[in-house]
Parts: sequence; structure tokens; C-alpha cells
Amino acid sequence: MTPRAEGPADRLTLSTARRVALAAQGFGRPRPAAGTVGIRELQRVVDTVGVVQIDSVNVVTRSHYLPFFSRLGPYDTALLDRMRDRAPRRVVEYWAHEASLVPPATWPLLDFRMRRAHSESWGGMQRIARERPDLVASVLAEVRLRGPMTSRELEAALAHDRPVSREHWGWNWSEVKRALEHLFWAGQIASAGRTSQFERRYASLERVFPVALRDDVQPGARPREEAAVVELMRIAARALGIATEQDLRDYFRLRPEQARPALATLVAGGELRPVTVEGWRRPAYLHDRARRPRRVEATALLSPFDSLIWYRQRTAALFGFDFRLEIYTPVGKRVHGYYVLPFLYGERLVARVDLKADRAAGVLRAHAVHWEPGAPDAAAVALEEELEQMAGWLGLGAVGMPPAA
Repeated sequence: MTPRAEGPADRLTLSTARRVALAAQGFGRPRPAAGTVGIRELQRVVDTVGVVQIDSVNVVTRSHYLPFFSRLGPYDTALLDRMRDRAPRRVVEYWAHEASLVPPATWPLLDFRMRRAHSESWGGMQRIARERPDLVASVLAEVRLRGPMTSRELEAALAHDRPVSREHWGWNWSEVKRALEHLFWAGQIASAGRTSQFERRYASLERVFPVALRDDVQPGARPREEAAVVELMRIAARALGIATEQDLRDYFRLRPEQARPALATLVAGGELRPVTVEGWRRPAYLHDRARRPRRVEATALLSPFDSLIWYRQRTAALFGFDFRLEIYTPVGKRVHGYYVLPFLYGERLVARVDLKADRAAGVLRAHAVHWEPGAPDAAAVALEEELEQMAGWLGLGAVGMPPAA
């Protein structure tokens, strides 16, 4: 059952809920001065949002770089790479929301997902684990011996160290990759980072995690599912500020039967308080430390995979903004474009910008800009300034705007 507190629930206006949500996601504070963003500021974003989704599409830049730009402005992406790729790592990769970067301490909380790798991972991973345990064991041994290494490097190493005929082994690159991905999903190995071609570099747990966490990440030492889910819901609640049960579940892709007892625990402990929000049909929960700023003066282009907007039902409820990713939509059926970034101005999502980094020409091209009804005139100037900042950050010399209608 949905937890309920005794007595009348607070009622929030939709505008207040928006401002709470924006502040919780790191949009309630001014950006740092240009040229001052370092690892401390990047870590603050990680601590604020808890999860940064990864996506391989590189139309503008890799998606995980964008949430930091949206909140901080221009920064050196090599610093974020360093946080992920070099010890002591401040973020590691796992299937959290989707493929995501999370703080190392969050990784063992997802052990329940790791333990279900044989039944809940993708079909190719399950088949390789079921049908080729010999290959999986060899891959695990090789990663522990030689990692960090990519799947291509591992295939070459296996061919050298275990010169068995392919007719006998029957493996190829895709089978090695599936074995690696099974082991990664199962929490037996980890990602030590990515190459410039965005290939995962697989390594043993001991090579990836900070010394202080190496015992905690070992199988058998990870938290039990019930306690882990409470902590994951706690992270989600803090990052969202105000949320429905469905919003909280989606943050780490939890099931209702997992999330509801954890939600009840957080309500009973006073960390979450049931509230109603103007226009929302479902009960909402307000974090006990959520800020309620009177104004939010944010200006930001948002990755389609930004945690502020990745759950489309929440985006529609908070902002009245029906957002769909159209990458896989046939060209003739697209409404707003191929890679569309929502534009946040103040506390509203006021436009959709179809962007592409034309690296050969040195131009950040806005193929189309679709404004929401009632968008203020000042937003157009703010968008041009934001595009110019983004172009400079990406090393592009100019912004190409669509022709005036």
C-alpha cells in the first residue's frame, strides 16, 4: 500500500514543485566563474544528481558530459575522464538507471541486479553464460591477469595465451564481448573507464575501486537487497526533491515490490513527507531537506538523457513538456528533429533545439528551434548566448542558426 502520514498533507503549487525539483537537481545556484571549474565542482554535480546516464550517441558530444555543462558551464572534459579512468576513481560505471556513472559507494548497492545476471540481463549475455561457461571462465581469468583491457585486446590475448583452434572453441569477437558484458553485469569485473573510441576497459574489482571500498565491493560483503534499496531510494529522493513513487522507482529502475517497502521506511523515518501537488493525480513525497527557492534563474541546454528530464511522465507533469527522443523515428515522421536538447529558461522548458556539432566545418548547427507557447522574448537572446558558450566549450568556432521563418 502507498504510505500515508497522519494528519493533513501539505499542498504545493506546481510552480513550487518545479522550483524544488530544479534546486534538487543543481539548478538553483549560479554557475561558477568561467575557467574556475575543477574536480570539486564536478564532484558536487555527481553528489547532487547521484547518477549520470551514458549514451554512445555523439551528435553534439557524449551525453555524460552534458549534465555537467548544463549545471556548471564550460569545463575541461578531461577532468571528468580522470574521475572515471584514474585512481582513486570518483565515479564508476554500471547499470544504474541505464548505463550510468555512479559514485563508487553506490556500486555495491546494486548487487541485487548483479545476482540476477543469469535471468535478467540481455539474452546474448544469458546464453553465453549458460552455453559457454568455459569461455566465461577464461575471459574472467584473463581480465584478472591482464586488465584493464578492451574486448578487442582481450580477444587477442586469449588467442595468444590459449592457442586452441577456433573450431574447438567456437568463439569470436562477439562471444568474447558477450562474456565480458555478462561478467560486468554480474559484478565480477568492473569498468576501468573508456577509450577515446568509447570502448569499455574491463578490469578486476581490485584494480578499479578505491582501497577503502575494496572489501565492501566483494561478493558476500555487499548490502542485502532490502537495505540497498532503501539507500537507492534515499539517493533518488534527495536528487529529485519532490517525487511520486513512480519517479523514485525510475531513478534506479526499481520494481514496485522493491520500492514500496523502502518508501514506507523513508516516510516512517521522516525523510519523506507525503504532499499533494497542484494538477498531479498521484501522491507526491517531499524530501525533508529539499530547498524551496522563491525563484530559479537557470539557463541550460539539457541532454535528452539528463536526470532532470529522463523520466518523461515526470517531465510532462512538472513542466507540461511532452518530450520524445526521435533518433529512431524515420526522418519524415520526426516532429522536432534527430537530437533535440530541451532549453531550460528560468523554471520552464521553453524550447527544443535540434543540435549537431559539425566538427569538419567547426560549427555548432541548430538545425531547428521549436519554441513552446508563451516562451518569453528574452529566452531567444539567452538561447543564443548558451549556444555560443557551448560552441566554445566544444572547440567550435561558430553557431549556425536556422533561417528565420
